[in-house]
Amino acid sequence: MKEVSFIRQNIEKWKSLEKVIDSAAMHNPGELADTYTEVTADLSFSRAHYPASRITVYLNSLASALHNQLYKNKKEKYSRIITFWTHEIPEVMYHSQKELLYSFLVFTLSALIGVVSVLNDDTFVRLILGNGYVDMTLNNIENGKPMAVYDSSDKLPMFLRIVFNNIGVSFRTFAMGILTGFGTGLILFLNGVMIGSFQTFFFQHGIGWESVLAVWLHGTFEISAIIIAGAAGFALGNGWLFPGTYSRGYAFKRDAKRGLKIITGLIPVFIMAGFIESYLTRHTEYPDSVRLSVILFSLSFVIYYYIILPHLKHHGTLSETKN
Repeated sequence: MKEVSFIRQNIEKWKSLEKVIDSAAMHNPGELADTYTEVTADLSFSRAHYPASRITVYLNSLASALHNQLYKNKKEKYSRIITFWTHEIPEVMYHSQKELLYSFLVFTLSALIGVVSVLNDDTFVRLILGNGYVDMTLNNIENGKPMAVYDSSDKLPMFLRIVFNNIGVSFRTFAMGILTGFGTGLILFLNGVMIGSFQTFFFQHGIGWESVLAVWLHGTFEISAIIIAGAAGFALGNGWLFPGTYSRGYAFKRDAKRGLKIITGLIPVFIMAGFIESYLTRHTEYPDSVRLSVILFSLSFVIYYYIILPHLKHHGTLSETKN
């Protein structure tokens, strides 16, 4: 690669890294370490291809400045566990907005496929959900308890089973990104078709609204988390497929780390989804207004924390407001 192309591709990134160094006190050690990794990777590339260039001197100065900041902040405080949720997750989500959009589109289109398929073929829902589940649900509908499936187990065992299952699904969704993102897309597709078929099935039997209030009471967190896990999987696939100016191995490790942060940040979301499904969803006697309020609150939290807050944090809007 020509030196001018190398500079043109990375100059904006280096400018942003300069700002990180200038405001190092406002960043946690994890962010500084990530920045240092990026700078040293560029520095290694520059030393190998343009050893006598001024850009190599420039990158070396950036790396030295960051090294000094990291050494000064070597001992991490217990507040790291707080800054992980308040700074690191929003920052990594800001850099994953494109993957998040792709994940959302794949899931939404898949859900629409499920809807259209059930509307055009009554047997399709049995293919997706299984004869046993469909027959059980039809029997529950006849008995006037369409959501009885959520009251079929003791609360605590159900909670533990759901949480571990959902965390497992999220890790598989992320890990399948190693198949260039195709594996992640496949999991999103299957889950999207399933939820589209499931909801359409209930609407066909005249209990669509009740199913929405029951399913999305916990499903708002659960489905949102799967979509966000899909973003982590696509990030992993992008690092493998599109390394840019970095080596493929380095880009893969960098985006694998980004994806792991996203998945780790989802664990409390899955815990909350499991709690709601185990302890609240079974109470279909609760007023519609209460259940709808929980759904709207859950949706508002997901949108704010994973979409709005990352932009506010990255552009310093919150810091400027505080000052």
